[in-house]
Amino acid sequence: MYPKLFDQPYLNTFGLCFCIGIALCFAVIGHYAREKKVDPEFMRFLHLNGYLAIVVAFSSGVLLQATYDYIENPAAGFHITGAVTFFGGLIGGVGSFLTGYFACGRRKFGPRLIGIMPIVPAGVSIAQACGRIGCFFGGCCYGKPTDSCLGVHFPNLGYKALPTQLYEALFLLVLFAIIFHLAITRSFRQAPALYMISYGAFRFLIEFIRDDPRGRLIGPLSPAQTISLFLVAGSVAVYFATEYLLKEHRNGNGFSSGG
Repeated sequence: MYPKLFDQPYLNTFGLCFCIGIALCFAVIGHYAREKKVDPEFMRFLHLNGYLAIVVAFSSGVLLQATYDYIENPAAGFHITGAVTFFGGLIGGVGSFLTGYFACGRRKFGPRLIGIMPIVPAGVSIAQACGRIGCFFGGCCYGKPTDSCLGVHFPNLGYKALPTQLYEALFLLVLFAIIFHLAITRSFRQAPALYMISYGAFRFLIEFIRDDPRGRLIGPLSPAQTISLFLVAGSVAVYFATEYLLKEHRNGNGFSSGG
């Protein structure tokens, strides 16, 4: 693998892939906004709110991983290792973004968030795919040992393992393509629920062949599997919440003027 760039400790491949993913995420959302003629001032607010959410997401991802480690081994104490869990970042980032919107953006722009939400899961998916490619180069989030032709030799492990990072990246790229197509050409509005149930189910299943321990949260399930179950269950609530917001949006600003 290639975890470092130019043999510098603070220039790593994961960081590069993460930055590429974030750039692609904003590019995808920006393309959608231009196609659907979303208010530029509203988009500027979303960008600023999104930058803050990224900082919160990274911090919460680090903190939640440290929490997993502490739950599994309290004797070692609570400490930050630099490892990041995606679900921790997702929860913190979404929470920060929604808090910023409802605290500041909704008062000024009204119920326009629903107009841009169909493309956000596509942006998240492509950013996440880039992150998983970064995990592959970094040698983390690997799968179980194997002698099959599907295995990849990870130098930090000393044996061949299933490249689950690439499996997940491929799934996310397919999910991105589907959501992007539906949002652009079909005006599909239930992309958040589709992402939650699709990724939640996939992540729950792929955890059975992952072999990169991240602690325990509830019972024999990995933390990712536990959160995946909540993600799938939560997709139902998100579906109905989206339907409510769609009705509110139609009765308010209309998609033609608000995205």
